[in-house]
Amino acid sequence: MPKILIILSILSILTACNNKSAETATSTTTVETSPASLSATNNSLETKQDSADLKYIMGKFIPEEDQAFIHISEEYADRAGMYMRKEAYQSFLKMYEAAQQAGIDLQIRSAARNFDYQKGIWERKWTGETILSTGENAATAFPDSKDRALKILNYSSMPGTSRHHWGTDIDLNNFNNEWFETGKGLRLFQWLQAHAHEYGFCRPYTAKGAERPDGYNEEKWHWSYTPLSDELTDLAETYLKEKMITGFKGSEVAEELEVVKKYVLGINHSCRAH
Repeated sequence: MPKILIILSILSILTACNNKSAETATSTTTVETSPASLSATNNSLETKQDSADLKYIMGKFIPEEDQAFIHISEEYADRAGMYMRKEAYQSFLKMYEAAQQAGIDLQIRSAARNFDYQKGIWERKWTGETILSTGENAATAFPDSKDRALKILNYSSMPGTSRHHWGTDIDLNNFNNEWFETGKGLRLFQWLQAHAHEYGFCRPYTAKGAERPDGYNEEKWHWSYTPLSDELTDLAETYLKEKMITGFKGSEVAEELEVVKKYVLGINHSCRAH
């Protein structure tokens, strides 16, 4: 073989070997760095999920645009335009039918309320546009922000802290505790007390006492679908902080009043699985 061909052959072999080594090095480098890259990606995804959960818990979304929610038929409500989580609604329909067979007529008066909806309720009471159930104008009767917030918190949540944000909670038939203590109201309440748990519903705001010292006053009309709300309560306990409760009149006292600890989590313990 001519000398020049031998030299070219040797160069070709050396080039092939160098290329193979480079491929191996590149492959090895990829394997070594991929776990760190994967971890960073997972952390990013977890952060996005946490943020999405927090926005949902605080009601910062539009229920009618969320596929997890469903419109409540006027057959079961006192007006159109209300929404619930689909699972909670399906269970309510079963409870409604069972109640009908017992001569009990359930009617939804309030369901999902997002942040903006709750803000409207809160600020109308804060400014005195809506008179409190006690007949007082909160703006004039309670000039101190803390006192005014505490008075409104007897029955109304600060925006960002309401269980109604979740689409799991409903108000039934009447907003007056006394209505549930006699006649038709009492029969309805007794039926719910005996059977609502069979359909996953629990009453979070029982009478305040040793077992529930904090939170809103008793609401005999408020029922929660615990297969969903129990998990959401856990998420609120983990992620929701008082300093996040902002964006409305009176929010400056949220942290001082410990609204997450005392109101979001101040519920009947039997409404939680642990």
